[in-house]
Amino acid sequence: MKSITSTIQNELTSWPRVTAHPHRFNGIEFRVDHREIGHLHGNRLADLPFPVRIREELVAAGRASPHHVLPDSGWVSFFIRSPDDVHAAIELFRMNYARLARLGQQKEGANT
Repeated sequence: MKSITSTIQNELTSWPRVTAHPHRFNGIEFRVDHREIGHLHGNRLADLPFPVRIREELVAAGRASPHHVLPDSGWVSFFIRSPDDVHAAIELFRMNYARLARLGQQKEGANT
């Protein structure tokens, strides 16, 4: 049986331009075009950076919690309590991936 971390990592790294790297506070960090989408701390916690407005929407909707260390930032934490939570975690990564990939394409277009 695959671990939660490997399931999420396999999904995220199948997306165009996504890479996985060791995270500075342990775990695995995922990036698109050198921008962090978010990171995993083992099989139990995902942290993702969003603009504060989006973070407020995610927390209000119950889709994420304020970041466990930086609650007033745009970061959110998603606690993975069981394999049933993997899909919801991937959806948060997908949401941030779409936002950051779009930013990368806009910046790339401005440089051409």
